[in-house]
Amino acid sequence: MQFWIIQTLNSLALGGLLFLLSAGFSLIFGLMRIANLTHGALFMLGAYIGVTILKFVPNLWLAAVLAGLVVALLGALLERFILRALAGNALGQVLVTLGFAFIIADFCLVMWGGDPIPVSTPEYLRLPLIVAGVPFPSYRLAVIGIAIVTAVALYLLMERTRLGAMIRAGVDDMQMARAVGIPVSKLFTLVFALGAALAGAGGVIGGPILSAYPGLDADMLPLALIVVILGGVGSLVGAFAGSFIIGFIYTFGTALLPDLAYVILFLPMIVVIAFRPRGLFGRQTA
Repeated sequence: MQFWIIQTLNSLALGGLLFLLSAGFSLIFGLMRIANLTHGALFMLGAYIGVTILKFVPNLWLAAVLAGLVVALLGALLERFILRALAGNALGQVLVTLGFAFIIADFCLVMWGGDPIPVSTPEYLRLPLIVAGVPFPSYRLAVIGIAIVTAVALYLLMERTRLGAMIRAGVDDMQMARAVGIPVSKLFTLVFALGAALAGAGGVIGGPILSAYPGLDADMLPLALIVVILGGVGSLVGAFAGSFIIGFIYTFGTALLPDLAYVILFLPMIVVIAFRPRGLFGRQTA
């Protein structure tokens, strides 16, 4: 029984981290119609920036905010000066994001070296909590709470504000959104920066669980891609549900059938592509 409780809580914590990564990825994919292959590298870069900030400011949450802002600025510059110049060339945009992912990975390797760098858990979250009679790290439960709060904040942004209405209009029908005067180009930059900020902050928040290490981007990006395909492009609800579904599949698959973990992980994606190409919560786009 203890095994199932611990693995369930681990699944929820991983799902929370995946949501921080995949929510912005899904919105970028939905609005710009490109797979931003830099997203995993931005997650890793955020983790490394957080490591550096923590040397001077020993506050994980402040480090997450600052790293998110730095990565958001990088994302905005990438969209404004590189991706926009390739507007209409989807393949070129995807290849550029892939190239930047390699550049960021090499930059991190040069700046921070090839050894994993652990990130300290805040002192007040180091003691375990007892859940159903089982001790479990407090920080992982905090990550679940952060993911839920972030999901609610993004939902309110998307569903209760004018900005969110414009973003949803751009996701649903970009040409019509342009026709009614919505500044889609500015939305591109804003959404790209928001997605990058979530990835960067998520890298710091995931640091005490995953650490910062070379290859973190390659480990996280496929999971984000699967979440987006499973949940539906441009769907915040889909990103949230897909993140926790994949969190459970990956955690239990690795624990119970390690030799078939990736088969079990990719199988739901294949089924969804075959029978519901827009994803579980995806909508028809123009």
